[in-house]
Amino acid sequence: MYDDLIYSYTRAEAIEDGVLVEVGPIAQEAGYRVSVALTAELWGKLNAIPEDSADSLEGRLWDLLFMGMLAMKRQKSPAQELFYEFLLQLGKLPAQPRLVKVKMVAAPGDNGELVITIMLPHED
Repeated sequence: MYDDLIYSYTRAEAIEDGVLVEVGPIAQEAGYRVSVALTAELWGKLNAIPEDSADSLEGRLWDLLFMGMLAMKRQKSPAQELFYEFLLQLGKLPAQPRLVKVKMVAAPGDNGELVITIMLPHED
């Protein structure tokens, strides 16, 4: 009686709608062997590069993914959720880069395969 599905929203639909941003090629270079996506809010923070900064989106994304890989390797046992931090220049220079905390979630994808989503701590 209560097992009828009322609504579903797939990962593929979230990527198509821009709710998630898939970062496949750079994630693979960083050592990830599964699909990796970022939430739109985190993607927006990465894209908010101050005008006088020497940062690039690719460099910021690489830092985020590399620090995530290090956090996974330091983990003593497998976890579905993992919190870690990476440095990000948020304001105009000479403001110092700040540590930004993120959450990495490993879960089944649309077809039961393992996928990773990286988001800000308050996101689900």
